[in-house]
Amino acid sequence: MKYELVLGDRAYSSWSLRGWLLFERFGIAADVRFISFNDGPAAQQMADFAPARTVPSVRMANGAADGAIVSDSLAIAEELASRHPDAGLWPADPAARAIARNMAAEMHSGFGELREDCPMNLRCAYTSFVPSAAVSGDLRRLETVWDHARAACGAAGPWLCGDYCAVDAFFAPVAARIAGYGLRVSASAQAYVDAHLADPAFRKWRAMALVQGGDVARYARDYDLGTWPGPVPLAARAVPVGPSENAACHYSGKPVSDFLEIDGRVLGFATAFAGTRRWRMRRRGRSLWGFTFPKPFKP
Repeated sequence: MKYELVLGDRAYSSWSLRGWLLFERFGIAADVRFISFNDGPAAQQMADFAPARTVPSVRMANGAADGAIVSDSLAIAEELASRHPDAGLWPADPAARAIARNMAAEMHSGFGELREDCPMNLRCAYTSFVPSAAVSGDLRRLETVWDHARAACGAAGPWLCGDYCAVDAFFAPVAARIAGYGLRVSASAQAYVDAHLADPAFRKWRAMALVQGGDVARYARDYDLGTWPGPVPLAARAVPVGPSENAACHYSGKPVSDFLEIDGRVLGFATAFAGTRRWRMRRRGRSLWGFTFPKPFKP
């Protein structure tokens, strides 16, 4: 029996991104469903998850007698860590684990000015946003705690406390905000942001965010638009038939039905975002997990 995970709009729900990464990055299986912020209050859309009223929310599944509802991302991280002690959600080293938990808690309750002024929008990269003094203060605090974690944990790779762990999942949407609003941070902080932008799991989420669901008006901001600063997508073209080298869709796990060719390789995808969503993606030349459909392509 898998966990049941309810998430919000991929493009905008920063907490949903955190919750999803806690499953995706640590190999924990879940049946996922999405609600849309355009379809009314979250609590109404997930009445079967009462008393939860926010996303992400999880119905725990560790035996038929379980079924507890957990609807706080930090609680989800801790509960998954206790149920999957070998998954690596927190560092094994006690000092690194304490630092990681402390930072995740600070992120969970802090950085309010950055959140308020820079809501996550994975469909836009703004170039004319000017941070307030309070937002700049949040950025300086991020630089401080990120540098401290790396130094204290002796992190040799790109992540804060050694291997990727739950605290990195918690800061992934912060990296998205820094990237999406063109915020200036120190070289070491920018390297950490870049690691998130290049992370395959983050890229997978953002690629689906570009094509799943409608735009949510309250997240729109009137700033000049630029190019997303992450890795440049690879050119690809849609092909009418397979076979593909993968039998299951990399996004949904379902059998493939649509195909694209990249560097002579044919990859398959399920029609999870069928009809107008796929048409819109192709017409706008948006990227699919790093693969760009050329604008001249016609459905």
